[in-house]
Amino acid sequence: MTDSSANFAHSAVTQSKVRPIAIANWLYSVAFLVFIMVVVGGITRLTESGLSITEWKPITGALPPLSEADWLSEFEKYKQIPEYIEITGPAGMTLADFKFIYFWEWVHRLLGRVIGLAFALPLLWFAVKRAIPKGYVWRLLPLLALGGLQGFIGWWMVSSGLADLTDVSHFRLATHLLLALFILGALVWTALDLRRLANGKPTPARITPFGLLVFGVVFIQFLFGAYTAGLNAGYVSNTWPLMNDHFVPGGIDFSFGMWSALNNDPYLIHFIHRWWAWVVVAILVLLARKIRAISRPASIAIHIAFGTQILLGIATVLSGVNINLAVLHQAVGALVIAATVWGVHILGCQANR
Repeated sequence: MTDSSANFAHSAVTQSKVRPIAIANWLYSVAFLVFIMVVVGGITRLTESGLSITEWKPITGALPPLSEADWLSEFEKYKQIPEYIEITGPAGMTLADFKFIYFWEWVHRLLGRVIGLAFALPLLWFAVKRAIPKGYVWRLLPLLALGGLQGFIGWWMVSSGLADLTDVSHFRLATHLLLALFILGALVWTALDLRRLANGKPTPARITPFGLLVFGVVFIQFLFGAYTAGLNAGYVSNTWPLMNDHFVPGGIDFSFGMWSALNNDPYLIHFIHRWWAWVVVAILVLLARKIRAISRPASIAIHIAFGTQILLGIATVLSGVNINLAVLHQAVGALVIAATVWGVHILGCQANR
């Protein structure tokens, strides 16, 4: 056999091992787990469960308290933090109440561990089998690193509420939520590229200038959504479209300047989150129109996602932040991210033609 034919045979064997569809399906599965994580994170926040576990034990913390003595020990640790001293203690929290909030925070952390394993172990298997297409190892490894970083940021967020505050820092909460949504979007984008590769189109999609604009507009909305959650700003008004009978609500504190108000004032943050949503609607309608002739399902998915999200946002406000509606609002928000990534990816594929 000549050198050229040997090289061709080796290349054919190597290519036969590559499994882009299998890897794409795996990434979609991990993205679904991240979606569930975002939903459980919303429940954890809305039930005020996030500070119930006062220690970070990445390995041993996977097990919940297994005896009454263990439960009492965890409860005593919780009693030392400001949230219990100033809020839940005076309200008469019982051990049963504590077990309820502990459960949601434990499930949230357990899901984080499950996602880590669900990503790391198959990644190792695909690598050993040499099934990862050329160039994708260096796209998958950063995703693994971001997952590890997310665990650290989760603890960094929780630790902000253990000493001086009765809740977590809304800045750290925003970082935690936005990184989760970024990971979700990156998983979907990479899976779409792999499916494109499997269809004989090796060039990955690129982000067009319009796609970058879409991401920027959506990012602002989710940033203020995270601030709204972290500052409980949804409770400042339960009327719509006006806020407490005013378009621009009273009570905005500008005494420390506009920048401080933009980042800290619950009235202004709620106002921006409420009305920037329509900027998001406008840009997503444009996105859906641009891709309608290319992929009608993606166009329809974008419309359904943002339409449902708007209705849930209004319903959440009018209900006084009903927990079920608020959780659904966060869940559909994650679906808006997935649908938006799908649409921008389609634009990026067209740009490569």
